Amino acid sequence: MDKLVIDGGHRLSGTIKVSGAKNAALPLIASSLMCGGTLRLTNVPWLADTLSMITLVKHLGVQPQIKGDEISITGEANVLDAPYEQVRKMRASILVLGPLLARYGRVKVSLPGGCAIGTRPVDLHIWAMQQLGAIVEVADGYIEARCRRGLIGAKIVFPFVSVGATENTMMAAALATGITQIINAAREPEVVDLGNCLNAMGAKISGHGTDNIVIEGVKNLSSANHHVIADRIEAGTFAIAAAITQGDLTLTNMDPVYLDALFAVLERTGATIQMGENWVRVLSSSRSKPIDIATQPYPGFPTDLQAQYMSLMAVADGSSKISETIFENRFMHVPELMRMSSDIQIDGRSCIVHGKASLKPAPVMATDLRASVCLVLAALATKGKTTISRIYHLDRGYANLEEKLNKCGAKIQRQIG
Repeated sequence: MDKLVIDGGHRLSGTIKVSGAKNAALPLIASSLMCGGTLRLTNVPWLADTLSMITLVKHLGVQPQIKGDEISITGEANVLDAPYEQVRKMRASILVLGPLLARYGRVKVSLPGGCAIGTRPVDLHIWAMQQLGAIVEVADGYIEARCRRGLIGAKIVFPFVSVGATENTMMAAALATGITQIINAAREPEVVDLGNCLNAMGAKISGHGTDNIVIEGVKNLSSANHHVIADRIEAGTFAIAAAITQGDLTLTNMDPVYLDALFAVLERTGATIQMGENWVRVLSSSRSKPIDIATQPYPGFPTDLQAQYMSLMAVADGSSKISETIFENRFMHVPELMRMSSDIQIDGRSCIVHGKASLKPAPVMATDLRASVCLVLAALATKGKTTISRIYHLDRGYANLEEKLNKCGAKIQRQIG
């Protein structure tokens, strides 16, 4: 397996162009299964996860054409079975459930895999399809769903906020008969992006970006062009990289509004934030002040930045409390940070982080996607060489990470093996 060797202790300075959002691209690629023509996506990030989703839709029968950061997907699905071999690496594979069921009336999808950060049950996806009139059975590791006369619009009240379930329901309801109302819907920018893309294909969706989404079903969707939004989690990771190395990074090709919660916290830690319409500059010249945070659904502090923020607090000037409210098992990076001499105490779904002036280099292992990049950040702030193994997690969510950071003063080498 590949490893990263990071010679840390160097201040980062420069400009980084933020890639397209993985968490937007995945449902957008899935939505191509509903398109009666060609869906052309631009600003697509080339990551292990996006390639997995492209491989999946290709297996289902559509024809993707790739050119640079663009992908055009044409054709009808002729396979309605997403087997375990195709979905085992990525939980987002469940997003083909709604599109295939809505357009073709039946689907069989393996229960998906992905990061082991909690149960993240698919029960809410299944329940939502049932509310739309589908008959759903789960057996032998597969979800089988069918609707003989098509899906029927319904009022769906989610018991808790789920981005994936919101997206699956939006796609399914776009081709349902009648009106669907999703109450307690996810408000994430990626949900908004999906709604905008579906509308470009001819869907009638309103309220996306609020907790009350209304979908008026249409008979079919047609060709469209859509530009994938910037990856706010990648941008947030680089913003924290500037703070943890007491550096100066300008991030371009992004909408700073999507990271208001993070930037408000970073300013309280002592960083300087400057921003324009599609860029942000993060500067720091001293150790961060300790600031408590709790993850929340958007527009709150993102759970996908919790691990990275913990790395920053591990070298802060004092103690802080980090609470995880979204996933129940998202502190697996803590033992690895402690191998680098971090002082962290886990108390249920919270951590008390006692900041140190410096950490120590050590061999560490990535346990999931965001944990892997939190170790990169910790290593950047640590003098000496840190080796991070199992970085295949990292490749699932960060495009050209070493290249982008090395251009700004980092010293990162990838060992192939």
